[in-house]
Order: sequence, then C-alpha cells, then structure tokens
Amino acid sequence: MTSSGAKPIDFAGRAASSPQFYALYAEGMKLVETTAAYLDGPGRAAAKMLSPLGAALYSTESIRLTTRLMQLASWLLLQRSLNTGEMTLDQVVQERRKLRLGDGDDRIPHGWKELPPGFRDLAAHTDRLEARIRKLDDSLMKTAAAQAPEIPENQVIAQIDLLQTAFARR
Repeated sequence: MTSSGAKPIDFAGRAASSPQFYALYAEGMKLVETTAAYLDGPGRAAAKMLSPLGAALYSTESIRLTTRLMQLASWLLLQRSLNTGEMTLDQVVQERRKLRLGDGDDRIPHGWKELPPGFRDLAAHTDRLEARIRKLDDSLMKTAAAQAPEIPENQVIAQIDLLQTAFARR
C-alpha cells in the first residue's frame, strides 16, 4: 500500500491475463506439438544419419528438450488455470514450486553443430520461450510474495514469552 492508501498497479498479474499471455500460451503449446512431431518423424530419420557421438548427443539433448518443454507447458497451464479461476494464487504458487524452469545457462555441448538444423532450431525457439516465461515468472512470484499474508505469531510461544517475562520480574 502506498501512503495515500491506494493499491499499486499489479503489472505482473495483468500481464499474465493479457492477450499477450494467451499468445505466449498458444506459442508454447504449438512448440510442444511441433517438437513432438519433429522428434517422431524427421528428427528420428535425421538421427539415424549421425555419427555415434552425434546420435548419443541427439538422444541426450532430445530428452533434455522435451523435459524443458514439459516444464514450460506446465507453467503455462498453471497460469491459465489461475486466469480462468480454476486455481487460486496460493495453489498456483504451491504447484509452481514443483517446477524447474531453466536458469538461462545457454551451454552449447561439444558436437552441437553436428545435430540436425531442425533440432537446433527447435532448441533455440525453446530457449527464447523459456527466457520470456522466466521473466514473467519472476514478476509473478514477486507479486505473489508481496501479496502473501503475514504469518501470524505462534500464540503458544507468545504466551510462554509473556510468562517468562512475568516471572523474570519477581
């Protein structure tokens, strides 16, 4: 609250329920579908043409990519549930803590250039989407923390402190 009693504008909350969020949601879900189709089709065929090192890297990075996309899709679904009223902010924050969004570490493993261009493009798109989601998530988590009610004082401990204070005076 400001000194005048007015509430500050919740830009993060507005962003999460804006048309831009729904565009981000659609992009994320489409990326999940596109990646799955690629990995099951052209990616599988391309992986058969790779060297043993490239094939092992492709396998590892495919698992990493699908895991990241599932985390991003879960985050998007949580936000959509909040926006539609299916979940409360507290529920979303609790579930959000179970997710692992990337830390922005853009490491490029040895042999990356050997991977098929289609796969590298999907990974780059996922990196960009993840960066945008992380930025929005940071804002939303700060907003949730600011809106969190104060934890009430433990009444038992407060009474014990009062008793100790009272008996210490004697």
